[in-house]
Formats: sequence, C-alpha cells, structure tokens
Amino acid sequence: MVLNYIWIGFFFIAFLVALVKLFFFGDTEVFTAMVNSTFDMSKTGFEISLYLTGVMSLWLGLMRIGEKGGMVKILSRLVGPFFSRLFPEIPRDHPAAGSIIMNFSANILGLDNAATPLGLKAMNEMQELNPDKDKASNAQIMFLVMNTSGLSIIPLTILVDRSVLGATNPTDVFMPILLATFCSTIVGLITVSIYQKINLLDKVILAYLGGLTLIIGSLVYYLTQLSQEEIGQISTVASNFIIFTLIMCFLFLGVRKRINLYDTFIEGAKDGFQIAIKIIPYLIAILVGIGVFRASGAMEYLIEGIRFVVAATGMNTDFVDALPVAVMKPLSGGAARGMMIETIKIHGVDSFVGQMASVFRGATETTFYIVAVYFGSINIKNIRYAITAGLIADLAGIIAAIVFGYMFFH
Repeated sequence: MVLNYIWIGFFFIAFLVALVKLFFFGDTEVFTAMVNSTFDMSKTGFEISLYLTGVMSLWLGLMRIGEKGGMVKILSRLVGPFFSRLFPEIPRDHPAAGSIIMNFSANILGLDNAATPLGLKAMNEMQELNPDKDKASNAQIMFLVMNTSGLSIIPLTILVDRSVLGATNPTDVFMPILLATFCSTIVGLITVSIYQKINLLDKVILAYLGGLTLIIGSLVYYLTQLSQEEIGQISTVASNFIIFTLIMCFLFLGVRKRINLYDTFIEGAKDGFQIAIKIIPYLIAILVGIGVFRASGAMEYLIEGIRFVVAATGMNTDFVDALPVAVMKPLSGGAARGMMIETIKIHGVDSFVGQMASVFRGATETTFYIVAVYFGSINIKNIRYAITAGLIADLAGIIAAIVFGYMFFH
C-alpha cells in the first residue's frame, strides 16, 4: 500500500510541477522530456533485470549450498545466549526462540527468501505468548525493530546491482554498509531496551555488545589513521577476502554435510533466475515513476531544497544528491532500489554520489513495510512504539552512512 502511494505520488507531483513550468515559465519541453523518460526508463528496467539473472542465479545458488550446509544453524548457536536475554518473555524451549534466531541468522547472511517466512513464523509463535492479541508485545517489538535495522554481512542485492550497473569494484561499498548497519542495529536495540527496561549491563549482553563494539570501534579508529587511498585499498582487499571466504565456508560445509554441491547450486540458481524475471514489471514500474519525477524537475527542486538546509549547517553537501535513496528506503525497498539505480545512471556507478546511494540503500531497512507485513500477519492493531524505535534506528543508520561514506570515498 505504501509503494502504491509513492508510485502515484511521483506521477501527480511530476504533473503539477510540469504544469507550473509550462504555464508560468514557458517551458514547452517539459512534457516531452517526461514522455521520453517513460520509454528510456522502461528500457533501463528491462536491461538491468536481464543482466541481473546471471549474477542473481550465481549468488542464490551459492547461498542455497550454505543454507543446506548448516550455516544458519551455526549462527543460531553463536547468538542464542544473547537473544535469550533480549527476549525474556519467551521460554528457551518455546518454538518462537528457535524461529527468532533462525530469522536473524538468515538476515545476516542475506537470505531474504528464507528470512521472511521464518520471521512470519516467529511472529505467529510469539503471538501465542501474547496476553493481549491486539497489542504488540515487548518481544514482538524487539524482534521487529532488530529486523528493521537491516544488519547483514552480505548486502547481496546491492552488490549484484552495482555489478550489473558496471561498477569497477562492486564490493567497495561492503565495509561502509556493514559499519552503518551495525550502528543502526545497536541504536535500535538500545532504544527498545530503554523502552522495555532491559538490563544492558547484564554480563552476557555486555559481553556480546561490548565485544562487537570494541571490534568495530577499533576498526574505525584504525581507518581514521590512514589516508583515503590506503582505506580504499584495505576496504577492497578485506571486502573481497570476507566474501570469498564465506563462499568457501559454504562449500566446505556442503562437503561436510555430504550434500550434492552441484545439484544444490542448480536448485538455488533456478530460484535466482525466477526471481530476476519476476522483478521486471516491479522494477520498470518504479523506475518509470522516478524517471518522470526527475524529468519534470521535481527531483531537482527536492534535492536543492535539502542542499540549502544542509549548507546552512555548514556541512559538506556532496552527499545530498544520494539522500533521496535514504529517504525512500524506510518507505519502500523497491522505491529505494529504483532511486539508487536512477541516481547511479545520472552520476555514475563509481562516483561519490553513486557509492553513497548504494551505502544509503544498505544502511537501513524497509521499516513501514516490515511493520505492515509482520504485524498485519497476526492482526496487531496497537503497535505501540515500534515505528518510533524503528525510525530512530533508521536515522542512526543514515547518519552513520554519511560518516563512513566520507571516510571511505571522499
């Protein structure tokens, strides 16, 4: 429903701006530009989807090997003690506990297709423990906000899109996205913990959060001591090393489990092909809407308005051209993806703006969509502070994306 309003809004606002430019400023080309953009963006959407099939098939094939090899279960064991403290309402032997851990493990690995069904299953199981069926429980809110924070080791779709769009090094945004989503997740977790009066000084919670924060903090401190060129080199090597090491871990686990690696890969690759084909109409729809919005001049007015406000604070404004991606992401993943692609087409995939657009897209999650789907599936009417906490986490992710984007790319 949110995407519906966004899509219609692009056309209506574009039409109104075009009318003003035609009748008040005598711009006779604006409607021609808008019509031409519908054809151009339709072609772009199809071409991107076509190129996407190969890369998506490759990665989903590898992910299927990792999934069947037991990578999700390994992560579940690693984070189990931590999650039991964050969800004190849920007994350790309740099915919801397992579904929650499995959902987060799948999310961390970028297994969206596995994560969503597990998330819906977890919500239904938590609803069994919820004394007020119309009101979101503490456990459900914690679960939802941590989902909306978007923590992921492999931001697969972003890396794939950058590869398809011709990036020299598609993984150059890997480290900034990882750091930004870490900040978003920590802030979201702390925000909900404050609302729910969870003891963040608990030894287990402190060990997990303190350990991770120390590692990330040390990494950031180390990077601040380096030049821009050195940061770029380390980011490239580290990103590719981590990703390829994970691939090898998937293959090793598959061999250990004695699964047929080739057949399993083909099974996952078929899903990747089908997904790439299915997104063609959705991608074309949102790209056409954004293209019309930009061709009318409305996007330029929006960006310049934001640039004026940012400049008034004394900040550098180079990131502003990519900021619409960050604004769209909490509302719609599809709109954010379309906005990122459009921004990259205008500024270049390897430009600072193109890199920032990618980092913004990975720094947060589709908060309103997740709330609608997860709470809607169990008919929750009173969501309490879920949206507030989710948006606070999103804001932290956006701010972190700007900081790390400048550290790595500017």
